[in-house]
Amino acid sequence: MTNLQTFVLDGNLLCALPVELGLLQRLAYLGLSFNEFTQVPSVLERLPAVERLCMAGNKVPVLTLQAFRLLTLKHVDLRLNQISSVVPDEPEFLRHVTQLDVRDNRLSELDVSMFPRLEVLHCQRNRIARLRLRGCALKALYASNNELQELDVSPVASNLTYVDISRNCMTSLPDWLSDSKKLEVLDVSHNNIAELPPWLLCSGSLRKILAGHNQLKRLPERVERPVVEVMDVQHNHLIELPCNLFLKSESLRCLNASANKLENLPASSLSEESSSILQELYLTNNHLTDKCVPQLTGHTHLRILHMAYNHLQTFPASKMAKLEELEEVDLSGNRLKAVPTTILNCRRMHTLVAHSNCIEVFPEVMQLMEMKCVDLSCNELSEITLPESLPPKLQELDLTGNLRLNLDHKTLEQLNNIRCFRIDPPPSSFSANESAGGPAVWSHGYTEASGVKNKLCVAALSVNSFCGSREALYGVFDGDRNVEVPYLLQCTMNDILAEELHRTKSEEDYMTNTFLVMQRKLGTAGQKLGGSAALCHIRHDPTDPAGCFTLTSANVGKCQAVLCRDGKALPLSLLHNISIKEEYDRVRQHKAIITEDNKVNGVTDSTRIMGYSFLYPAVLPRPYVNTVPLTPRDEFFILGSRGLFDVMDPSEAVEAVRKVPDALAAAKKLCTLAQSYGCTDSLSAVVVQLSVAEDCCCCCCSASESIHAPPQPPPSPGPGLYPAASAGVPPSSCSEISSEVSASEMSSEVGSTASSDEPPLLLQDSHIHLHPQSHVPQLNPRLPCCSLHLAPNASSSFQRQLSSATFSSALSDNGLDSEDEEPIAGVFSNGSRVEVEADVHCLLPPPPPPCTPETPEKLPEPVLEMDKIGNFDSWSKTLGKRRGNGSVAPQEQSHNLIEVAEAPSKKSGGYFTAPAQPDPDDQFIIPPELEEEVKEIMKQHQQDQQRPAKSERPADYYDTPL
Repeated sequence: MTNLQTFVLDGNLLCALPVELGLLQRLAYLGLSFNEFTQVPSVLERLPAVERLCMAGNKVPVLTLQAFRLLTLKHVDLRLNQISSVVPDEPEFLRHVTQLDVRDNRLSELDVSMFPRLEVLHCQRNRIARLRLRGCALKALYASNNELQELDVSPVASNLTYVDISRNCMTSLPDWLSDSKKLEVLDVSHNNIAELPPWLLCSGSLRKILAGHNQLKRLPERVERPVVEVMDVQHNHLIELPCNLFLKSESLRCLNASANKLENLPASSLSEESSSILQELYLTNNHLTDKCVPQLTGHTHLRILHMAYNHLQTFPASKMAKLEELEEVDLSGNRLKAVPTTILNCRRMHTLVAHSNCIEVFPEVMQLMEMKCVDLSCNELSEITLPESLPPKLQELDLTGNLRLNLDHKTLEQLNNIRCFRIDPPPSSFSANESAGGPAVWSHGYTEASGVKNKLCVAALSVNSFCGSREALYGVFDGDRNVEVPYLLQCTMNDILAEELHRTKSEEDYMTNTFLVMQRKLGTAGQKLGGSAALCHIRHDPTDPAGCFTLTSANVGKCQAVLCRDGKALPLSLLHNISIKEEYDRVRQHKAIITEDNKVNGVTDSTRIMGYSFLYPAVLPRPYVNTVPLTPRDEFFILGSRGLFDVMDPSEAVEAVRKVPDALAAAKKLCTLAQSYGCTDSLSAVVVQLSVAEDCCCCCCSASESIHAPPQPPPSPGPGLYPAASAGVPPSSCSEISSEVSASEMSSEVGSTASSDEPPLLLQDSHIHLHPQSHVPQLNPRLPCCSLHLAPNASSSFQRQLSSATFSSALSDNGLDSEDEEPIAGVFSNGSRVEVEADVHCLLPPPPPPCTPETPEKLPEPVLEMDKIGNFDSWSKTLGKRRGNGSVAPQEQSHNLIEVAEAPSKKSGGYFTAPAQPDPDDQFIIPPELEEEVKEIMKQHQQDQQRPAKSERPADYYDTPL
């Protein structure tokens, strides 16, 4: 044992060391991490050969430097302790220490100037506001995630090569940095710096400058052949770049100036020949116009060009022709009508992203053999032209959001061979969802993007009508570097949640059980692989029809959800890591080791995540569950994968898409911005737009008002089907009739009656009143003014009457009645009510209506003709505008509701008032000898039935059982 050089005692319950340990005279490494020490053991003074001491994860409250007096330590690791102060000592006793690690402690001030030979200092994730160091031997400083305002280094740090003071409160760079002639990397991002020093772009050593997320309004004008290779100045207030930046920066390979206010670009050369070696240029989210495009032609070695979300209207073909080495281009979010045809000159092109433009002609990019990804979603494409053979490496093609696009069967068969091919579903495929009413309250859009390794390690889940028309489920899953776990989560999690909903109604319970059951179903894939997950469940309590919609979110790992309420971000998720005391204590309790990169056993930095069963119980799949009631102040919510929120905080993500009307375009924008801001991993984003009206939370009030209104006499039958023009009502007055009661009163009488007979009660303008907050929608004058009447003819004119039933959305079964296979036309749910769409004023005979009558076996022709009506979306204002991704965008104004003064009397014969057609199998066989007697009895019975009807009901009233 006397020759022992390495002794590791990590992960025990030690609080002291025996004196016999001093016999290990050759011991060089002593590991005491994750024990119960409250101070540096005194026995170390008897170990002259120890050079490295690791005491991470102990309970040291005060760092007393006198304990190191007689030690020959070079590397001291004290991270993850409880150090709040440092007791100094004389510098001459601390000459041996060269590396000091005090990360993840509780320091508010740190003075390590008494370490004269300190080379590397790690002090991240403290609360340090003032930091003092000796610069004689200093080589690297890591001080991110603090509250730094002052940074003093003396004497001159002539050997300093790396400085990371990002995510602090610095307002300017220290003056002493100008004398650090060997400085190569400077990271001052996420501070409050308003101006960079003049010497910065004249340095002969600085190779990487990271100054994003500051308050910069300009860069130093003095540029004298710097050797800088990477410059990141994104998220500032730059209006322009130095005029000679590209001319003098001959070593610049990558420039990221996204999220600024740039209106133009500096010249890349003074002649046709250029010395620029720029390879990556990120200019997304600026104010660039067409006049900046010619400035790009001098960058002949450009490989990656991101100019999304600017003000480009054209990209001249002659300019694109000079960028022959382009491999990746992102021109999304501009006003382009075409992609330059000279893109064929870019033989190395593998990625073209140009969504959210006005492109009408499909570019000829399919002739490029290296093409892997093409995204032309949210444009105005009507047709595409493909070569006989597609590029062999093509993996992704996104054509969603092109509402006018028509593809023939041959083209579809050719495109279906692509691994990831996205196109809008046919319009008929979601008519049932629209009539069910879910999308009138919410609509969604989602997108996924591969990382630099062309592996799609994320997945998205979207179910607009989940377990009924009043629920929806959305999710995002991220496997980091594996594909298996997110795919399994996407395919299985919604089924598990549906099962758990039948077992319990508690949000906390059914969400938690869903994640725990899913963990078991991962099987062998979840043993050594893992993934993050975030679910959002919109639900309306079926036992409380007067209640609100609720949004329940659950997450593990780094997938997050954020709600936009009143224009501000409301986080719905919690990131589980060791920075949370409860999580840290639990990990420590189960004897897990936290490595220097803050990962549990060096595997994952999340303490709650799906999979990784071999890390149990240190790592759990138990989610954080949060439930909030939805209100009219809620605009939308976002679910994003790890890569999205690594480069964008929730408030920035909300602000970025708040003014984007289409959910698909909003999700696309989030991923595009994240990629331009530096994300190189797989990305997934789901945006769900909300349109929760005030009446979704107060249904009982409007119902009680309509029930207690004074009764009105039924109108006398007139010669025509439509009321006279003297009613004084505009012909385009179309509204919705609503009635609500508790779920227990829900019956099968959901549909309203359609027959050729006069109903007992017709709607008159004296029977109804508008909501005070509602505004009458402006309908298309070319559309029929009455949406409930068929084309008049001599034989089949009818009028829809109010159903005598009372409605509850929770048990409506998506508008399907127990016998019909199609949704009842004109009936759909919105909020916590079921609304019957009706036109109560008709002055002119309308064309065939855009709804299906309740008697399809009698009236099939108008139903077939509806497919030819082009403006179906305009007609049905409550269904919202249908988007290219299969979602339905909510209306900007609340729905117009008409309340009935008195609910019609409930008839005992069901919800059809048309005379029932006798079934031959149900007819009685009467013997001949009893025929006369039976006729006499039936005649007497009919007379008895007609006598009370004359006094109480109209003469033409039919009391017909179903």
